Amino acid sequence: MELGATEAIGDAPVDRYAEVPRKAEVAVPAVVAEPVGEVDCVAEARVAVRGAQSLAELAAAQAAFEHCEIRKGARNFVFSDGNPGARVMVIGEAPGRDEDIEGRPFVGRAGQLLDRMFAAIGLGRGGEDAAKSLYITNVLPWRPPGNRTPEPAEIAMMLPFLERHVALADPEVIVLMGNTPCSAALGRMGILKLRGQWVSAFGKPAMPMTHPAYLLRNPEAKREAWADLLAVQARLRSGA
Repeated sequence: MELGATEAIGDAPVDRYAEVPRKAEVAVPAVVAEPVGEVDCVAEARVAVRGAQSLAELAAAQAAFEHCEIRKGARNFVFSDGNPGARVMVIGEAPGRDEDIEGRPFVGRAGQLLDRMFAAIGLGRGGEDAAKSLYITNVLPWRPPGNRTPEPAEIAMMLPFLERHVALADPEVIVLMGNTPCSAALGRMGILKLRGQWVSAFGKPAMPMTHPAYLLRNPEAKREAWADLLAVQARLRSGA
């Protein structure tokens, strides 16, 4: 299950050690087509987002993007959650097991902690009032096998979709939850050094924060996360 095999495929087990009939051992040469050339996945992604004039159109374009291999092993396409008009946009890494099952970002234990964290400063994903709402998405919309860290090539091909996502949602403030969003938006990693400092991402003020999953493993870091949340709250109140 940790490797991503969460359900059985066949109705009956297959004995792979059984003797294979001799006639089946005759090798038949396969006809292999010569590759036409490697596909530039990043360029294809830029083309895919070009015509997206709404979040619905962007979601459809991204869901139909066939060049990201991890989509084949994912159960659901996980685009976003919350109020698209919210002042704050939270960007995480990728769906986990719970998110892949439910089709929404941040719904597992880390997501529940994230909800409590932002509720403490008066923000929530379920609110209709944009001033008190959150809008949540991830760098990758599909669950990586075994919840592994997204690879640089996967981040690069999803970046045009993320850039367009931010442009269409047009938040006042972005929260970068963890290393992968920082890598995508800033080209830098090292969240423990980046956190707590305002930076610019996609032309917006952004606050890097430690991921809630990290806080679950390291409760002593919650003090710093609370300071980061207060900085976000102060920024919203000042309107700067």
